Amino acid sequence: MTVNKNGAKIILEDGREYSTSVITDNMGEKSIDITGLRKETGYITYDPGFVNTGSCISSICYIDGEKGILRYRGYPIEELVERCDFIEVAHLLVKGYLPNVEERSKYQELLNKHSLLHVNMKEFFRAYPADAHPMGILSAMVASLSAFYPEMEDRDPEENIDLTVTRLLSKMRTIAAYTYRQMNGMEYVDPQYNFTYCANFLNMMFFSSVNNYTPDPVHVRALNELLILHADHEQNCSTSAVRLVGSSEANLYASVAAGCCALWGSKHGGANQAVMDMLTKMANEKIKPKEIIERAKDKNDPFRLSGFGHRVYKTFDPRAKIAKKLTQKVIATTKRADPLLDIAMELEEMALRDDYFLERNLYPNVDFYTGITFHAMGIPVSMFTVLFAMGRLPGWIAHYLEWKHDPYQKIGRPRQVYTGSSEREVLPLYER
Repeated sequence: MTVNKNGAKIILEDGREYSTSVITDNMGEKSIDITGLRKETGYITYDPGFVNTGSCISSICYIDGEKGILRYRGYPIEELVERCDFIEVAHLLVKGYLPNVEERSKYQELLNKHSLLHVNMKEFFRAYPADAHPMGILSAMVASLSAFYPEMEDRDPEENIDLTVTRLLSKMRTIAAYTYRQMNGMEYVDPQYNFTYCANFLNMMFFSSVNNYTPDPVHVRALNELLILHADHEQNCSTSAVRLVGSSEANLYASVAAGCCALWGSKHGGANQAVMDMLTKMANEKIKPKEIIERAKDKNDPFRLSGFGHRVYKTFDPRAKIAKKLTQKVIATTKRADPLLDIAMELEEMALRDDYFLERNLYPNVDFYTGITFHAMGIPVSMFTVLFAMGRLPGWIAHYLEWKHDPYQKIGRPRQVYTGSSEREVLPLYER
């Protein structure tokens, strides 16, 4: 990163000039430093959605939406998916480097050691209604971890946060599986020492005393890849929420719970659920893919095609390319016909042959394929966002820790453009 202290000049309407620095990051992208703008001029910037605002300096994730590039700490997402498992990628994001064989083994052992939940937490699960939304349970239970596993002030701060991180990475997986069991009125299955991280999760979800369930290796690998694809994505809504709450010096559990709540929204983590809802509606109402395509192209129709296009990527989402191949592998293991999968594949094929979508860069995004893959694995739609949260957790933790070591470390506090009334007199009650 380099800083040109006189790289930019803003000329205000009254003729005053504001000189400021231009920051060039490691990839050559430039930012105008406005940290002193209001103090020196009285002006603020107006940027709805913060689409042009850099809220922090970060070394965790890099995205180039025009070129379709996604890298975690410099490593291309394609190579990480091919050569690593989720534990290694979590280690990379949280610790800053890929583990060797010994470090990988120790990390796995540590995660296994802390995977059980406090026995009293099970009573919390049993108190939730069977139709409670899984994301509501997940966010509440993550926040509750701070009561059962409080931070210990007498420990070394770095050792303490390392323990908290490990607990959260391991226990959130168990919370997610227990949430599924609660929804289905089933007794909870504890994690087992002889399973890997992802195999353990699938076993906790689907094992029972009356079946002979063994995690399918294809599904285990698929879950590994899906979690890696979701592990981080720069300053998105939920990650920004984690950093914002963390900036108040709230603990890690509270900050991640805020991330879960942000992810819950249909415009963020709920996007793959929206895809499956659309496909289900098409199947139930006998709507042909061609009809859906035409509706999406009609500017007078408010309908929006779920699972196509992306806020950042102006070309094919690099995660979607990987997820598409993964979907095909998982579908190949499905031994039953599924009309939703057939509709999805036909819809994708038609969109990729239509000039309207190609000219506007409306390619199928990662949410389109992940929803189909989860469905093919037998995971219910209501659990999709929970699995997204499991994958995004290492990224949230990494950003929380990065803020903790940021020398700037100011509490997040955006400004506003006020459009309300000017000063008004409060009349006595009898005069109103």
